[in-house]
Amino acid sequence: MSEGKQFKNEQLRGAKFHACGLAQAEFKGVNLSEAKFIDANLRGAELTDVNLDGAIFTDINLASVRIDNANLEGLTINGWNIVELIKEARQRKASN
Repeated sequence: MSEGKQFKNEQLRGAKFHACGLAQAEFKGVNLSEAKFIDANLRGAELTDVNLDGAIFTDINLASVRIDNANLEGLTINGWNIVELIKEARQRKASN
């Protein structure tokens, strides 16, 4: 068991974690580019100052997700351009 173990300045490129309990783990200054999260539970996770440019989310549960201060340029959900939808909603609200 490695509970509470700390890794600093480690190169774990290509490492595979299968059926590992990483609840309450902290990733700070970590390069997770091209990482794959399959059947992962991020319930209650907090992502701050994270670059998700080009990320692909498939079969994702976004229930109760809150997104604040985000660059949404180019974001599409189920084929819908979210920036355009927000712009249209703001225009409708302003005209009422």
